[in-house]
Amino acid sequence: MEITGTNTAPEPGAAPDLDLDLVTVPARQGLEAVDIIRRAAGRSGQVGPVLHDGSGDTLGFLVPPGTADAWDLPGSACTQSDGRGMRFGDAVSPTAGATGWLLPPEAVGPVTDPEVLRAALGEAARLIEAADNCR
Repeated sequence: MEITGTNTAPEPGAAPDLDLDLVTVPARQGLEAVDIIRRAAGRSGQVGPVLHDGSGDTLGFLVPPGTADAWDLPGSACTQSDGRGMRFGDAVSPTAGATGWLLPPEAVGPVTDPEVLRAALGEAARLIEAADNCR
């Protein structure tokens, strides 16, 4: 499967259901990746909507449908929505201890390009390893 950066989610409210995949990663690596993508936004695209779990252990990046078919990055998982049709309005702003948006769709727009995410997650892992080895 060839993955390109052309798949984007419609504007919030434009389509009632979205068939998207979700890449989940440990929160520390995910936060680093968000920063990396945002710094490089002028060169390679922007970060899309990002969910966080209530415990703060993981982040989930919305990516184009079909990404899970070819996702194989160690330390992460990619799940298909299988046509269950996530609505952007389904995940509301988080309350204490709840799952919610770190970066809501209305604030960031399109989903994250899987190739950009893969590169950012790899760089984040290397940065974390280097920082941990300096202790």
